[in-house]
Amino acid sequence: MTAQEELARVPLDGLHRELGATMVAFAGYAMPVRYPLGILKEHQHTRERAGLFDVSHMGQVRIHGEGAAEALEGLTTGNLVALKQGRQRYTLLTNDEGGIRDDFMVCNAGDHLFMVVNAACKEADIAHLKAHLEPDFRVEVLADRALLALQGPAAGEVMAELAPDSRDMVFMDARNLAVDGVECFVTRSGYTGEDGFEISVPAGSAEALARRLLAYDAVEPVGLGARDSLRLEAGLCLYGHDMDMETTPVEASLTWAISKVRRPGGKREGGYPGADVIARQLEEGISRCRVGLRPEGRAPVREGAELRDGNGETIGTVTSGGFGPSVGAPVAMGYVATEFAEEGARLVAIVRGREIPVVVANPPFVEPNYHRG
Repeated sequence: MTAQEELARVPLDGLHRELGATMVAFAGYAMPVRYPLGILKEHQHTRERAGLFDVSHMGQVRIHGEGAAEALEGLTTGNLVALKQGRQRYTLLTNDEGGIRDDFMVCNAGDHLFMVVNAACKEADIAHLKAHLEPDFRVEVLADRALLALQGPAAGEVMAELAPDSRDMVFMDARNLAVDGVECFVTRSGYTGEDGFEISVPAGSAEALARRLLAYDAVEPVGLGARDSLRLEAGLCLYGHDMDMETTPVEASLTWAISKVRRPGGKREGGYPGADVIARQLEEGISRCRVGLRPEGRAPVREGAELRDGNGETIGTVTSGGFGPSVGAPVAMGYVATEFAEEGARLVAIVRGREIPVVVANPPFVEPNYHRG
């Protein structure tokens, strides 16, 4: 058996291969990294019209039981109790040291919570949720569903034709919708900085729905390669690269994901793993933090590149980097000592022994295009 055959396959695996996708291993799955259009054009098409992404490798979970929001709050930094029905929130699972176990989306779906967690973390996340929530609450893993993301400025009109009730949805809304006659759970959100929708669909209906979406001239299939460049331009973190178990939300410049009521002095302050560490960092400061970087010239500065100050001292590391097609120049993110985190600070990155000048620049690198109504 080849390594490719040993990988798990998403419900749209056959369609990806039919469309000529280049398949790669990602988080234990065979996933499309690009299609014949190519990463650059897939990226540009998503920014200009709409791209269809298969993100079925991610974990979809429902949490059932009265008081589930209060219970989940005990594991996360977010204000979930106040999350209204039909709304979604980005929040973080933390460990006892304040490190980030995972970042995820959670929706109040009425009689349950709906979560989408990262593919590489989902087995550990599910075990963590079950260990802390069961038996008082039921953790249901939705292994029989696919997840499609329709992203780009044309996404709203395409979805409105197939699901007219989606027309009045705004950024971070969530609801059950019939999409071309298929019952789906849909959020108006995504990972590109563009307007768009994430569509949780029964696995058996996923291919027909994907084909229906791709029948629109405005929609092209887009792989993981362009997904990465799109999220990087949008200044969005990738778990395992821009944050991990050793990085706190404060260090990751994700303090905004700690709801005000959960911060020191808030009505429900703390109460989640590592809250004391995070509270101390909020009060006393940190020694390093995540920043955006704009390399000078055309050469990309990629993950792992060393960052130095003007005296040649190592002061940080690049965690994500590449060429930003919409920016028309390289963009990157990384961690630096806090005294070098001010916007406009000039540093150098070491790329194959060569010094590349970089400037600290606050992300996002492109203007977000979320539909807020």
